[in-house]
Amino acid sequence: MLTRQWRVSHSNPLGNDNNCVAATSAAELYTGTRNKNLEHCLDDIRLWLGAHPDAGPLILKLELKTGFSSRTGQGPAQLDAVLAARLGDRVFRPADLLGGHASLDAAARADAWPTRAQLAGKVIVELIPGTVEEGNPTDTLWTDVEYARHLAGLAAAGTLGTARAFPAVHRAQAADPRTRYADAALRPWFVLFDGDASAYVTGGIDTAWYDTNHYLLVTTDAQNVPPAVGDADADAAAARVAQLARAHASIASADWSTLPTVLDDVLPRG
Repeated sequence: MLTRQWRVSHSNPLGNDNNCVAATSAAELYTGTRNKNLEHCLDDIRLWLGAHPDAGPLILKLELKTGFSSRTGQGPAQLDAVLAARLGDRVFRPADLLGGHASLDAAARADAWPTRAQLAGKVIVELIPGTVEEGNPTDTLWTDVEYARHLAGLAAAGTLGTARAFPAVHRAQAADPRTRYADAALRPWFVLFDGDASAYVTGGIDTAWYDTNHYLLVTTDAQNVPPAVGDADADAAAARVAQLARAHASIASADWSTLPTVLDDVLPRG
């Protein structure tokens, strides 16, 4: 974001390092020069979903390493605009969940989420705070809070439909982790939670709470839950996904890039 462009990279803040290409059709998704900007990555997602209409929903997790920067034209509204322009109606929006409910929290607890079949072909965009802002003691406005304020402001103005993402409560924590937000009015805008799978499984956290309230729970690094499971053991990896499903996870992410038969598993929750 320092370059005033939406770069996509794990560790390089000044350049792209990804598998995105400038595809204009599904046939071009695995060809051409890689390392493109976010806009092309979103195009690739849209094209892939067009070729796989029964897939999804896809969870698109965006970590803004240094947070939003309205000064460089990369604030919450600008991100909404990019997502809208590139993904269009593929995005499942906060307004789509809200319906006639008073808040996203109320909608979730009323189980207003569409079914998985109804969400086929859709993208749910999740925003988590960036590693740089989380480690910067002078940064007092993280991505999660800034986007929650953005949602609250849009709702008050009657324009929530322009929002395209859900802020996530980042990192596992016992009880209701939204109590970390000093502004209690922001808490009902969080219905998506994201944290380390090991912490949820071994940290004494009541994950049934997420299931009971119909919140989305994303559990990361599934491969590291003790005992660790490598990407050469498909049976153990499948068992790990089943373990996390029983632990009320909505999504289990892992580094098993060589196990596509496990990565596409869909299991009952709880």
